Amino acid sequence: MDVGLRKSGLEVFGCGCSSGYCGGLSSSLWSPSSVLFSYGGKKSKRNGHCTRGRVAGRGGLKTSCGQHKGTVCCGVSSVHSPDTTFQDQVDVQFESNGSLNSDEPLSVSSLMADVAHDLQILNRNLQAVVGAENPVLMSAAEQIFSAGGKRMRPALVFLVSRATAQMAGLEDVRPQHRRLAEIIEMIHTASLIHDDVLDESDMRRGKETVHQLYGTRVAVLAGDFMFAQSSWCLANLENIEVMKLISQVIKDFASGEIKQASSLFNCDCTVEDYLLKSYYKTASLIAASTKAAAIFSGVSESICDQMYNYGKNLGLSFQVVDDILDLTQSTKQLGKPAGSDLAKGNLTAPVLFALNKEPKLRDIIDSEFTEVGSLESAVQLIIECGGIERAQELAREKADLAIQSLWCLPQSMLRSSLEGMANYALKRID
Repeated sequence: MDVGLRKSGLEVFGCGCSSGYCGGLSSSLWSPSSVLFSYGGKKSKRNGHCTRGRVAGRGGLKTSCGQHKGTVCCGVSSVHSPDTTFQDQVDVQFESNGSLNSDEPLSVSSLMADVAHDLQILNRNLQAVVGAENPVLMSAAEQIFSAGGKRMRPALVFLVSRATAQMAGLEDVRPQHRRLAEIIEMIHTASLIHDDVLDESDMRRGKETVHQLYGTRVAVLAGDFMFAQSSWCLANLENIEVMKLISQVIKDFASGEIKQASSLFNCDCTVEDYLLKSYYKTASLIAASTKAAAIFSGVSESICDQMYNYGKNLGLSFQVVDDILDLTQSTKQLGKPAGSDLAKGNLTAPVLFALNKEPKLRDIIDSEFTEVGSLESAVQLIIECGGIERAQELAREKADLAIQSLWCLPQSMLRSSLEGMANYALKRID
């Protein structure tokens, strides 16, 4: 099904109201209700009900959920400017003809160029789905949405969706692909909010965390709401295989947190333990999302499995890279305190590799960094013992496996972008 959003100027998605009386593309896809966006004061009619939108100021956009049944109306209405909402977080520089500037160096932005419009639609839809029901939750969620995230996970969904849709002979991505990308971003955002509460983190991506700004109660409820909303949207996709995949991810998040909490400052942890925990906390979501995207394209089971392997190994590579940077970058570069994972007793790949070579490191970690300067000494030992280099090799190994999983796709710009995602992660530690 061709969504045709760019062509028609009319965009439809769930407003998040609880009345249940609004129309939409399909009750199984867009829920609980739908908001119709109409540009230029045009009138749109759907299911016998009229919704009138109008331009709200220069470049503005009015959303109005005006569906009725009897005397009941959900009453959702909001006016915002694209210049001031988080819908423009997609950081891609285009020339006037809409193509990516060929002079731009390789970056996440250039890798996302083929799905930049998809991400812009996603940002608007997320605001409606999350924000229409509770403005407080929207404010809390926007703190994460607008905190410099690159929308990497939904971008991967769209890249795999478009690459596999081409294989299946589809003209465009399906509505299920778009809803999947929204679900994945909601789940990811919910996990970040909860992670920051559990880790008592004050900063994320250089900004104050949700619980720091709004308190633990609001942060927990905001994360819970987004998990619940994503689960509701997932159920309405009515695909049991995808439901099982994504539901397992939420279970994996909990397993990962328990595994991490039970192994703090444990120098007997192995690299295999670390990789399993990293799969639970990071790679599971990416693997499930890339496989689900292929499932909705209708490609063969073997292709779907390869997309799962791509996402799994890419996610593991991402995590190893992040753990290297936690020890090698400054607080300003990280957007959080440098060495914070090690300080909390979370022993990552560089630490575990170094422990095999330097017994003194174990003594420092066993002391839980109670002595002044002990954390800095531990980091120095990790670097001197080659822990960083061994971890770099592990990240490259996983990235190579991810790229090999893409060989089942025909050569295209989309495949090149997916390969580039793996290479870009490695560039950060070169």
